[in-house]
Amino acid sequence: MTKFRLTLEYDGAGFAGWQVQAGGQRTVQGVLEAALARIAGHACRVAGASRTDSGVHAEGQVASVALETPLGAEALRRAANGVLPPDLAVTAAAEVPEAFHARHAARGKLYRYRIWNGASPSPLRAARTHRVFTPLDLAAMRAAAQALEGPHDFRCFQAAGGAPGSTQRTLRRVAVEGEARAEVRLLVEGDAFLRHMVRILAGTLVEVGIGRRDPAGMPALLAAGQRSRAGPTAPARGLCLVRVDY
Repeated sequence: MTKFRLTLEYDGAGFAGWQVQAGGQRTVQGVLEAALARIAGHACRVAGASRTDSGVHAEGQVASVALETPLGAEALRRAANGVLPPDLAVTAAAEVPEAFHARHAARGKLYRYRIWNGASPSPLRAARTHRVFTPLDLAAMRAAAQALEGPHDFRCFQAAGGAPGSTQRTLRRVAVEGEARAEVRLLVEGDAFLRHMVRILAGTLVEVGIGRRDPAGMPALLAAGQRSRAGPTAPARGLCLVRVDY
């Protein structure tokens, strides 16, 4: 058996998330496992660094898999892309030690959330951005974002059904880029993330940007630890997993 680390890019619109699910829904993990099994001639189990939700995209998802194959990493990459559908690709592959696990070995992730704030709709951005019509106050959003950086208990940004355990996380960067009445990008980098955390954070910062929420209220929101006091969960289509760090 050879252990491989695969870097993946995918359009999340056609997938019911990363993880294989009961009921036969189309998932990234399921499609990738089927393709690799076809190449290797045996069933396999793929581990992903992030269990992205339905509709979430990825530029740099990382997966690990053990295969009994004579193919090297580059040959495996080419073979996989020859059988994968157009909305999923292996952009890089490498042989790694048997102990490597894409999720357990990860030390951090970078997500990007895109918002279209133009006065008119943008058909070419519609599948990749969250449309917000009201002009956004980026200075207020940046002030609120700064208060979220560092180690905090982020339970107020966790959706119901999240994994049990500590909700303490460290965000190394929460940046607001772009300009009002154009595209705005939220970059969120941290050690690990709770269920729907980035999307709830995005929905909360949008409320700040449109004047519904005081940016100075972020410390109190974190201290309260109540999901009901945070903003709505922003749509999945605006979210992309950019990079996983090891």
